[in-house]
Amino acid sequence: MKDKLPLNPGSTLGMMGGGQLGRMFAIEAAYMGYHVTVLEPGAGSPAAEVSLKHIAQPYLSENGLRELAQTTSAVSTEFENVPAKALDALAQEEFVAPPGSAVAIAQDRNEEKHFIETVAKVPVAPHFPIHCAGDIEKAPETLFPGILKTARLGYDGKGQVLVDSREELHKAFVELKEVDCILEKRLALRQEVSVIVARGFDGQTATFPLCENTHRHGILAVTVMPARVPEETSQKTRQFATQIVDALHYVGVLCVEFFVLENGDVVANEMAPRPHNSGHATIDACWSNQFEQQLRCMTGQPLADTTQHSPAVMLNLLGDLWFDAEDNPKVPDWSKVLAVPGAKLHLYGKAQARHARKMGHVTCLGRTLEEALERARDVARILGLPEPK
Repeated sequence: MKDKLPLNPGSTLGMMGGGQLGRMFAIEAAYMGYHVTVLEPGAGSPAAEVSLKHIAQPYLSENGLRELAQTTSAVSTEFENVPAKALDALAQEEFVAPPGSAVAIAQDRNEEKHFIETVAKVPVAPHFPIHCAGDIEKAPETLFPGILKTARLGYDGKGQVLVDSREELHKAFVELKEVDCILEKRLALRQEVSVIVARGFDGQTATFPLCENTHRHGILAVTVMPARVPEETSQKTRQFATQIVDALHYVGVLCVEFFVLENGDVVANEMAPRPHNSGHATIDACWSNQFEQQLRCMTGQPLADTTQHSPAVMLNLLGDLWFDAEDNPKVPDWSKVLAVPGAKLHLYGKAQARHARKMGHVTCLGRTLEEALERARDVARILGLPEPK
């Protein structure tokens, strides 16, 4: 389907998934003169609210996929758990970026680790697949203390259990319903960072500046961009991310999360075949953003300049902010937030706030990183969040 590229403004593009990433993509597409049709089973999704059309069908619905293929010129995804089979089916009719083959690898942690290490030649943490109870006795003792993760469907800290012994591994495997898992060695970490990388259909690649991430309860809380790491670390991680997208023959935007170890080494943790929460600062802090790159990749247009023009700190806004200490509904004080210089508020249009649900983010810009951090601390104090360090 590449012979139909490039697709110019005025074309209609398909988006698999109706969450906030699809919403931000549709907004960016509208800026550039494209239209978006969303395939999403649920009603009232954030992406559907700002898109031209919403096909309310399951991801594997033949009717839904047929309608999407007949009414759009190219398709992307905002959700890594969209069935790869659906993307493969669409690829018979139109251009799909990223390809189903790459999404399938990212959907299984065992396949993902194997691919990154053996095909892309990028280091990963020591690990061992746990497919059944018998595999537990075969796991190397050197992987303890470790972390047991479900191979599929885990995100934001879900489907993960810390284990310090083989006995705890047995209990954790039962707790996780004995589904396919991966046991990873827990490493001494200095920082968690991520790279947003784009690869066009012609093999051109571009990476955004490295993001430094802080998680709370398994959910991303703060991103500092650019990351406070030596230049050598920044260059190494960006090169590793490029090796991975090239090895995948990828087209689209990919996020690769890395661990920076206490000794300075870098290992890849996991990848997301889509724009990523940690890349949201690119919307306000860079000449282009991750959603514009997603659009350019799927339409066969040249990749954009990824230069960062302003230091930035992003704070995630979870649904907890919409409740007081007694769990009664409340409205965050947005007027005080918006009074902070350089604060950019992004809300995702979700109808109902829930604890731990991502409802939006605030990006704080500054002339220096310290100024951006001070502004982010001001916002955190207003909202009652832990202050970024």
